[in-house]
Amino acid sequence: MYGLTRATTTLIAAGAAGLLIWIATQFSNDHAGGYWARVGLVAAAGLVMALSQLLGGWTKWGMPRISGAVLLTAFVPVAVASLWVILAGEPGSGWFHDHVMAWTRDLHISGLVTDMLYYIPVLAFGTGLVFGYSFDTTGPRVRDREVVEERPTTTTRRGLFGRRRTVATDDAPAYDRDSDAPLTADRETDVPADDREPVATTTTTRSTRTTDDGA
Repeated sequence: MYGLTRATTTLIAAGAAGLLIWIATQFSNDHAGGYWARVGLVAAAGLVMALSQLLGGWTKWGMPRISGAVLLTAFVPVAVASLWVILAGEPGSGWFHDHVMAWTRDLHISGLVTDMLYYIPVLAFGTGLVFGYSFDTTGPRVRDREVVEERPTTTTRRGLFGRRRTVATDDAPAYDRDSDAPLTADRETDVPADDREPVATTTTTRSTRTTDDGA
């Protein structure tokens, strides 16, 4: 089910991205309005492709959110570099275009920027794609389950005179087996000597025979 969902959303997103790119071709690139419309539609196509993976459940399902680390570490540098070239390729002589071209000459990167002007649609698509990668999901909510800790039913304690006794805990059944009775050793100590039963003893007498020779 996971693979089918992701494959389906990827196919739908590819169709939507292709449609956006086709719409972008319908705008003229000779003026600033048409130029930015083309750039925006191609960037939206890249964003759609990235979001298709998110909606397809490749992360953890759940509600989408923006990952600050990816946004600042990955998207911002990519956006700055791509926007630099896109502004340099803007038709006309706008304020941003003139300043970017002046900074390009000051940094001595005119040759690099000029070569990248042929790939402005690729830069726009990649910028939208990286922005889509900045989204993540929090995962499905899981209800907390009560964890029941099994406690011992009885515990052993020492009394006032050092006698050990077994006492039932609070959450256990009030079952106390001979808890107040002393141990076997204590029982033998407490029994009076007169009440004890006599123990039969056997005395063995060795008879020695004395011979005449003293053996």
